[in-house]
Amino acid sequence: METWNSPWMDGAVDTQAGPVPRVRSKLTRQDRAGAWARRWGFGRSDFTVPPGLYAVGSPSAESVVLVSANYKMSFDRLRQELAGIDAWILVLNTKGINVWCAAGKGTFGTEELVRRVKATGLDQVVTHRRLVVPQLGAPGISAHEVKSGCGFRVVYGPVRAADLPRFLADGMKATGDMRTVRFGLADRAAVVPVEVVQGGGYALLVAAVFVLLGGLGADGYVLDRVLSVGISEAVLVLGAFLSGALVTPLLLPFVPGRPFALKGALVGVVVTAWLRGLLVGWPSSGSTWGFVSWLLLGGALASFVAMNFTGASTFTSLSGVRREMRVAVPVQAVALVAGLVVWGIDRFLVLGA
Repeated sequence: METWNSPWMDGAVDTQAGPVPRVRSKLTRQDRAGAWARRWGFGRSDFTVPPGLYAVGSPSAESVVLVSANYKMSFDRLRQELAGIDAWILVLNTKGINVWCAAGKGTFGTEELVRRVKATGLDQVVTHRRLVVPQLGAPGISAHEVKSGCGFRVVYGPVRAADLPRFLADGMKATGDMRTVRFGLADRAAVVPVEVVQGGGYALLVAAVFVLLGGLGADGYVLDRVLSVGISEAVLVLGAFLSGALVTPLLLPFVPGRPFALKGALVGVVVTAWLRGLLVGWPSSGSTWGFVSWLLLGGALASFVAMNFTGASTFTSLSGVRREMRVAVPVQAVALVAGLVVWGIDRFLVLGA
């Protein structure tokens, strides 16, 4: 089994159900490099650990059982907080998705938990019948169905893995602070890189199209305008993209409104107006039509990109995401079409006339 030869392994612990691989609680440079690469969207689907039972330290039959996902970043975040603690880690097959997202998708769920308990022979490994499930995994777990399915009682742990040592030391009692979900600056910044990488290619493609279209005007196609107009409009496209992918999540608490789509639209309009003023000038050096077209285009693009963060924030539920999309996507489409129409009016009736 490949698991036994992994660099994060440290031998095995003998149990009544057979040997259980032991994992290190200290992360290596390879672990941290892998996490950094996945933060930027490289190889995220391959960053997994085999589902099953693992040991940390020298756990006994009375040691706590902690449930996690097989997304390696979730697994690593858990094990690095267990230095000096003897525990078992039961890893579910979440298909490489983190606990919170997998709970929403159903892969971190009741059926998989019951199945994994039985498959690992956990009832032969421990004498107690308790499973500590991370609080963010609660939407996917039905505690009473787990109890009836495998005989184990579910205890919901804290939101953050960093609070686990205190939670366990206090007899598995969580304080209000441990139950509080946060989405602070560091959390928001952590999800920015993957959005920039995944959407950046499309943004560059759209920007390149506007560079080529820059030569168009009422007087035909003028190559000089490719540089003077096309490059400026490409910058506006990239500025709108970064408004949604970077500026909106970083400034999230300070931007008015609750929906991410609205926040992105507001930031996109402000950034686009500022950039157009720097690049073209308004209204003395640019038409009102052109200004309005880019406010519509920039706001629509930034709004659409910012809406991706509804799936990265723990403040939004699956139903809330769907409800926001039902309202926001049609509005974004209308703004995009209107922006293109006004852009065409400015390009073929004003520019070069």
